[in-house]
Amino acid sequence: MTGRSPRLGRLRRSASDGRVVRPVEARGGKPRRRGTQPKVVALGGGMGLSASLTALRRITGDLTGVVTVADDGGSSGRLREELGVLPPGDLRKALAALCGDDDWGQTWARVIQHRFKSQGEINGHAVGNLLIVALWEQLGDHVMALDLVGKLLGAHGRVLPMSAVPLELQALVKGHDPDRPDDVDTVRGQATVALTPGEVQSVHLVPHDPPAVPEAVDAVLDADWVVLGPGSWFSSVMPHLLVPDLLDALMETKARRVLSLNLAPQPGETDGFSPQRHLEVLGRHAPKLALDVVLADVAAVLDRDSLTDAAKRFGAAVELAPVARPDGTPRHDPELLAAAYDRIFRMHGRIGPWR
Repeated sequence: MTGRSPRLGRLRRSASDGRVVRPVEARGGKPRRRGTQPKVVALGGGMGLSASLTALRRITGDLTGVVTVADDGGSSGRLREELGVLPPGDLRKALAALCGDDDWGQTWARVIQHRFKSQGEINGHAVGNLLIVALWEQLGDHVMALDLVGKLLGAHGRVLPMSAVPLELQALVKGHDPDRPDDVDTVRGQATVALTPGEVQSVHLVPHDPPAVPEAVDAVLDADWVVLGPGSWFSSVMPHLLVPDLLDALMETKARRVLSLNLAPQPGETDGFSPQRHLEVLGRHAPKLALDVVLADVAAVLDRDSLTDAAKRFGAAVELAPVARPDGTPRHDPELLAAAYDRIFRMHGRIGPWR
C-alpha cells in the first residue's frame, strides 16, 4: 500500500490539538530509553487481550492495548444503557493485565477487578468500571481518563478504546433458530453473539463507519509490532477490522503483524472451527490485510499443512509453540506466551536495539 490514506491524514491532524500524551514509564517508574525495546500494540478484548498484555508487558515497556467497545452485557452493559458511556469492562481488564507482579500492582489489579455483591443496584458492578466512568465524566476525555487510571495502577503500558462511540455488534447467523437450520438471521449485541447457537457467517458494527480514536491509529502506525488476538473471534477480534481508520492503519503501518490464534474453539461463537478456519473468517472480513506471523499452540494444531496454506494467503509464516497452561485448561500461560512473542520478535524482526 503506497501513500497515506486521506482519512488517516485527517485523523492524525485531529490528534494534534494541543494535548500532551505522556510516555508510559518503564518498570520502577524510570523513564524509558527510546530505542531499547520494541513498540508493541495489541488489539482485542476480554480475556484474550488480557492474556496478550500480561505476556507482552514481560518483554517490553512500550506497550499499548487497543480495546473493542461493543460490549453490552453485565456491568458494562448496565452502565452503557444508563449513562450512555463506552462499555468500560474490557478496558478495565486490559488495565488490570498491565499491572505489575509486585504488591502495588497486584493489589490494584484485585481492587479494580472486585465486584460488589448486594441485593441492590450496585450488585455485579466492578470497582474499576465505576472508577473509569467517573473519570470520564470528570475529565470529559476518554484517553486522558484511561491514562490517569493507568498512572494510578502503575500500569506497564497504555490502554485505548478503538472508538470513542459505543458500538453495537451484529452478526448474520445461519441456523440461529434450530427449527429453521438453513435460514440466516441477524443477531444483535456482543453478549448475544458470543453465545449464539448456529453458525456465524459474518459480523458488522452499528454505526457502520465508526470513528477510530486518533491515538489508537497513531499507535498502530508508529509500532514495531502489532498483535491481533487471541480472543472471542467474532466479538473481540473481528471488530477492530470493521473500524475503517483502524483497518487502514493496520494495512499502512510498517510494523510487522502477528495473529495469535485461540487455544480451542469457543462454544457458540466458533464451535467446530479449526485454526485455519479462523484465518478464513479473518480473510472474509479484511481480504487485503497482510500478516507476517501466525502464532498457534502446538497442541491445538492437528493439520499443520492446512494452517500453513491458510497463512500463506496472508503472506505469513506459522510459528507453533507451547503457550497453554500445563494444567490442561484452554488458557494461555503468561510466561510461555511471553517466550513465544519474544522469540517471534527476535527471529522475524529486527534484533535490538529497536529503532
